[in-house]
Amino acid sequence: MLTSRPRGTEDILPEEVGRWYLLENTAREVSRLYGYREIRTPIFEHTELFNRGVGDTSDIVEKEMYTFIDRGGRSLTLRPEGTAPVVRAFVEHSLEARGLPVKLFYLGPMFRYGRPQAGRLRQFHQFGVEAFGSRDPALDAEVIALAMDFYARLGLKDLELHLNSVGCPDCRPAHREKLKAYLRPRLDDLCPTCQGRFERNPLRIFDCKSPACREIVRGAPTVAASLCPDCAGHFDRVQEYLKALGIDFILDEHLVRGLDYYTRTAFEVMVKGIGAQSSIGGGGRYDGLVAALGGKQVPGIGFGLGLERVLLALETQGRELPPEGGVDVLVVTAGTGVDLAAFRLLAGLRAAGIRADKDYLERSLKGQMKYANRYPARMAVILGEEELARGRVSVRRLDTGSQEEVPLAGVVDYCRKMKESGC
Repeated sequence: MLTSRPRGTEDILPEEVGRWYLLENTAREVSRLYGYREIRTPIFEHTELFNRGVGDTSDIVEKEMYTFIDRGGRSLTLRPEGTAPVVRAFVEHSLEARGLPVKLFYLGPMFRYGRPQAGRLRQFHQFGVEAFGSRDPALDAEVIALAMDFYARLGLKDLELHLNSVGCPDCRPAHREKLKAYLRPRLDDLCPTCQGRFERNPLRIFDCKSPACREIVRGAPTVAASLCPDCAGHFDRVQEYLKALGIDFILDEHLVRGLDYYTRTAFEVMVKGIGAQSSIGGGGRYDGLVAALGGKQVPGIGFGLGLERVLLALETQGRELPPEGGVDVLVVTAGTGVDLAAFRLLAGLRAAGIRADKDYLERSLKGQMKYANRYPARMAVILGEEELARGRVSVRRLDTGSQEEVPLAGVVDYCRKMKESGC
């Protein structure tokens, strides 16, 4: 049906836009507070970027990417996540030459093909940050603190921060062999996807959502038990910084996140009551990703938060979200011969920064007042023929119904003062 939206997408209607402003403005405010600057990358990238960056054993690459061949025969993919495009931009524009660390944030739509469910769409929106150039565990703690600060400013409660270290190329090989030895006699009981991961990347089996696989890995050796001294020391310091900030966390040795590029710190934020999958965001360190995508050996850390999931959590917790407002003033006409004056007044109000509109359907005075309440408007400025001849207009507050006659020449200033006073 041509008049229905594609499955897994949503229209954000005018009355819903206010809550999106709240999320986006909060994200920008907290990011700038922490010294992060906004970056905007293309909605589609070369497919190879995600194959190399995200990892060909991830669910995203194996099952979820929207990939197409353009007219030039190139394979392109709608971005399924934000980190790889930001890293690509970091490398392509040699941002490290401007001085490290480089701290960036992004907001925008992402695309993954999956079964739509509450808070999980095929086109969804993410807020993310990426910090390049430092291995300092304090930066790990800062990134986590920024995420938790974002949630707190929105009023979200009862969050659980899950924390783990997934090691580095030095300590992972030993864990890999221990894990494979544990899984080998249980290989036939794994799902087909995890059987394919057994040789390529057995660590990814920890992230499988299959109940059978989750039960099998419950007793499997974890990376945390095989950390090298450097990774163990780094993880200890991250925990110390978080404790110093008063941020509670849960050590979760089975947390590996869903992307192949993570090293050392990995974290996820959970909230109850939003469906089968309780995660509303997460991230971690990716010290080898910049080099893997053609750049220098520059470490990085970041997160991605799903905004639809955040909205769902806020609604579940009963947090009142602001609707998109109407206007400050609706210019109402009574009688003939006042249309030009009304139109000039409308322009004057807008020039003064007052949100204003008028009726364009030639409604009666009563119909215009009903329209003003439904819009909604905060005030109605009523222009009648007799009042206008005396250089006067009437201003009615729609919340109280009180009305006052004021000079036409001063009505713009009057409305501005009323707006500033909270009318």
